[in-house]
Amino acid sequence: MSAVIVLSKLDCCDNPQDYQSKVQALDELLDVVIVNSLDSESVGQLKTWCNTGETVALLGSSGVGKSSIVNTLLDSKEQRTHSIRQDDDKGRHTTTTRSLHFLPAGGLILDTPGMRELQLADCEHGVEETFSEIVELAARCKFSDCKHNSEPGCAVRVAIESGKLSERRLTNYQKLIREQAFNAGTIAEKRAKDRAFGRYVRSVMDGKRKDTRQ
Repeated sequence: MSAVIVLSKLDCCDNPQDYQSKVQALDELLDVVIVNSLDSESVGQLKTWCNTGETVALLGSSGVGKSSIVNTLLDSKEQRTHSIRQDDDKGRHTTTTRSLHFLPAGGLILDTPGMRELQLADCEHGVEETFSEIVELAARCKFSDCKHNSEPGCAVRVAIESGKLSERRLTNYQKLIREQAFNAGTIAEKRAKDRAFGRYVRSVMDGKRKDTRQ
């Protein structure tokens, strides 16, 4: 499975390359494509990932152009679309169910409803791999529990001050680590509650069986 970042509002932006560069900076090996969702030639760049035997899923917020991309790839109007709201330039929640479509190139494409939120869970290894340079720097800090704020001997702060690491990248890393820790705790709590409820149900059933025998 591979991920492709699609910047879908080429026709609404005067400096698309700037946004592409910012996304590409996250990972030099990441595929980043800029398209005009309504232009068949522009969207044609995505056909590389839509060949026979391939299944593609479009994920993103409401109004980013997922259904428009599907329609353009299919050369039809199978998916309903709406323009952005004029009062705040935000996308409208148009697609409400998942739908699977056969593409002319032989692949399958899955259109999905707009997502209001994505949460991380059980992905600590993936976060550390993505921000491997920060993990390596943190290992050189004077204190093992360094928060990379103003502690003495912080290798991460040295890298930021020298321009080798951006403050924003550290902020993103810390945010994802906090989210991972929170969601891991939430999942553990839910599993504990499920186990407790299961024990309660079994105890009730055992009690009923004993009453039946008596």
